[in-house]
Amino acid sequence: MPTNRLLPIAARRSFRLAAGVGIALALGYGLGVPLPYIAPLFAVLLGAKPAPPPGPRQLLMLIALVVVTLGLGVLLGPLLQYAPISALLLITAGLFASSQMALERGQETPATLLALGLTVIPATSAVSQALASAVITALAAGIAIAVVAHWIAYPLFPEDHTSPATAAKPSSAPQARWLSLRATLIVMPAFLLTLTNPALYLPVTVKSILLGREATNTALRTAGRELIGSTALGGICAVLVWCCLQLAPNLWFFTGWIVLVSLALAAGTYGALPSRLPPTFWINTLTTLIILLGAAVQDSAQGNDVFRAFAVRMALFLAVTAYAVLAMSSLERVRRAIAQRRPHSPLRKGVS
Repeated sequence: MPTNRLLPIAARRSFRLAAGVGIALALGYGLGVPLPYIAPLFAVLLGAKPAPPPGPRQLLMLIALVVVTLGLGVLLGPLLQYAPISALLLITAGLFASSQMALERGQETPATLLALGLTVIPATSAVSQALASAVITALAAGIAIAVVAHWIAYPLFPEDHTSPATAAKPSSAPQARWLSLRATLIVMPAFLLTLTNPALYLPVTVKSILLGREATNTALRTAGRELIGSTALGGICAVLVWCCLQLAPNLWFFTGWIVLVSLALAAGTYGALPSRLPPTFWINTLTTLIILLGAAVQDSAQGNDVFRAFAVRMALFLAVTAYAVLAMSSLERVRRAIAQRRPHSPLRKGVS
């Protein structure tokens, strides 16, 4: 709309991301798809980059990619039961390859879908085929709903095509290998924990995958503040939204509160509100909020103790994040030791 083009580009991007998340959440819960919080989560992943939404052809390619990756996950489920060592090695190699896909080729969304297919589906299918089917439906429906949500939101708050956003520069091969190893080591402990109780710890694996992606863009010197701080802030926002929902526990208010909080966090992401923190901090906060709230809504629907389950998940989220920071620090020390032994090694140019 011409009126919205008069808004500053940072404001348009903030409104667009918040609107996309709200529409995806309303459709996900309104249509009653399994794990409905997956739809707004994908809306954040797709809408965070200031670019037009995928077209119909790209949507079909994404859905085809979902089918392929989830099919691989289904095949790995029985292998995880009867040959666990071989299955774990294949999953580890697949996670490493997915991280390289994101870093070297810039294909972040397909890489995230591949990581989810290699971890979430085998973990659930090894325990219950019904749960695995629900997760497969949730992922396929979630990506479709997220794209449709951005089809609706983008014309309302379009990009300024006269000054397109600059694309992120792909990482060099040596740097990408180290960052991929870092992301893989972050995800694997959470995945192993999920194998013990997929129904309870599934959000932890989803969080670890997103955290592994986030860690590749975070400098070591600020990792503790950014990763742990954003995770803690996401938990605080989730508690506040949950308390506000008690005033009127229905989908309209749920959507409204999520849109308001998403707008505030998106304003920090795109610079509409001044902030010393990087955009990744605010995006990580938003994804943590959506995962925690989605799990809390499911606990409430099943009659579980919401606050106890929230406390457990929040503790696990913080533990996974602290482990991620520790893994980053340990790998950096290894990298420096290798670089000192090989003075002319390209690893000296790696990021910290």
